[in-house]
Amino acid sequence: MQHRMGKGDLLDAQGRLIERGWASEEARRYRRSAIKAGPLKIKEWDYYCVLNDAYGLALTMADNDYLGFVSGTWLDFRAATATTAEALIPFPMGKMKLPESADAGDVVFSSGGVRLAYRHAPGGRTISIDAPGFDKGRGLKGEIFLAQPAMDRMVIATPFANAPRAFYYNQKINCLRAGGEVIVGGERFVFAPESSMGVLDWGRGVWTYDNTWYWGSASGVVDGRAFGFNIGYGFGDTSAASENMVFVDGRAHKLDQVIFHLPDGKLDASPWRFSSNDGRFEMRFAPIVDRASHAKVGPIESDQHQVFGRFSGTVVLDDGAKLEVRDLIGFAEKVRNRW
Repeated sequence: MQHRMGKGDLLDAQGRLIERGWASEEARRYRRSAIKAGPLKIKEWDYYCVLNDAYGLALTMADNDYLGFVSGTWLDFRAATATTAEALIPFPMGKMKLPESADAGDVVFSSGGVRLAYRHAPGGRTISIDAPGFDKGRGLKGEIFLAQPAMDRMVIATPFANAPRAFYYNQKINCLRAGGEVIVGGERFVFAPESSMGVLDWGRGVWTYDNTWYWGSASGVVDGRAFGFNIGYGFGDTSAASENMVFVDGRAHKLDQVIFHLPDGKLDASPWRFSSNDGRFEMRFAPIVDRASHAKVGPIESDQHQVFGRFSGTVVLDDGAKLEVRDLIGFAEKVRNRW
């Protein structure tokens, strides 16, 4: 079942989802003040990832009530490295002021020598980082404009079983053509719109304690057309809808179920495979580098593996047309959070 949501508020007066399902626009209005869950359960983040064939930049701002963080990761696919600058913010409890919409609201936050800024601009949005202490003082600084014409996106409202006030409201905006530059250790790296694209992962919700998720994403050009996809599963009650979706020239093509077939052992040592129950998404993934992190403090634990690499395979669109994908840069991840 793939239920398409209508427009309206996200939560009712008791803090429960009014409607569960998917959409291709920001159909439901999120309000932090409407949440009725106990303290320390709200999780909010904005994650941007901009890639081309040679390098990439990933930026995160997250307010998880008891712990917030800002981070910037520089990815070098030629050297197969991922280097991160990160600063932690204890008990932000909403003070980071992450926007209640993916389409409005700017946010600038600085902590521990890492400054991130996300700003809306005519025709798109601008993201920037300034981290002088990055990589033992090499420094990481840059600004990128992400063009956003009228286009579909992946939107999903997911409940959790036996937790009526828990939910995850997520938007993924793929195929944002990127233009700008990043300076790493004095070396200049250019992102050109014809060869660079970004994705926004905008997440707001109330989570249960122990969850594992699988997520994959890529954006680029296939047969001369803007192409991207979002795939994932692993947490919550997805009986109303999955988050699996393909984008071609700004239009969404909804998929049903996609399964990740992970390799044994290290996740960046062997190819991955992806398959779908309807045969519309069949893909191989050749890993390049694992952006891995693991942290544990008391009962709180996060074990993250975001693996960057290249996708190759076939996708079938809503009209039955088949696209061949070859060496499309993107990522696939497995994350377990006990939070």
